[in-house]
Amino acid sequence: MNPVAFSLGPLKATWYGILMALGFLIGYFLLRKLAKEKKIDLKLIDKYFLYVLIVTIIGARLFHILFYNFDYFYANPIKIFYTWEGGLSSHGAIIANVLMTLWFSKKYKIKFYDLADIIVIPFALGAMFIRIGNFINQELVGKVTNSIFGYKFDNYSELRHPVQLYQVFSNFVLFNILYFLRTLPSGYIFWLFILLYSAFRFICDMFKDLPFYYGLTLAQYLSILMFIISLIVLLKKHKKGGVIFGKQTRRK
Repeated sequence: MNPVAFSLGPLKATWYGILMALGFLIGYFLLRKLAKEKKIDLKLIDKYFLYVLIVTIIGARLFHILFYNFDYFYANPIKIFYTWEGGLSSHGAIIANVLMTLWFSKKYKIKFYDLADIIVIPFALGAMFIRIGNFINQELVGKVTNSIFGYKFDNYSELRHPVQLYQVFSNFVLFNILYFLRTLPSGYIFWLFILLYSAFRFICDMFKDLPFYYGLTLAQYLSILMFIISLIVLLKKHKKGGVIFGKQTRRK
């Protein structure tokens, strides 16, 4: 598929850019719906989403530039601004948004988890659209395979794992789990997102054609760290509150 959806003179609209915009648009309305359920001021949510929009793109882009393709962008600095061509790191977006949410919640005197628990749900959904864009751009392809899942990308002679679609599926599953369990007590949804996202990402990276450092990709090392931290926090929350899927367990 052609990465360019249509052209208007010298301007080109890419599928990646369209899908990213669609993901943000749907995420915005979903975030407002979740905020209503939690009785959070929607004017505050509109302001928060604006920060999310900016921080997601900047954080994801900077992380990708610094840790995944620094030499290329150093040689082609103008390409830093070509986000519609792809090159956004989900780990960078997560870290940037966590830091921003900590700042925003303190500034506007709202509990961190009131925002964190609802933003991760549209984040999981929006990530699906980004991965579809990766697939159309034929970037971040998987390893060579002879399995029934093998896909022929234009610039590669061998069949390869369409790992972008694996991530589309994993994010779809993650979104549905989080949405279904969204009534869990404060903090659970945020840390459940970190836990499951890290596990899914670790598995998907096993099929990616990326540089390995001592047997793992950079994203896998980050995923291990995030998984361990989230697991510890969730276990502590369970031990303290005795909560399983929103139900208080009895203690003797």
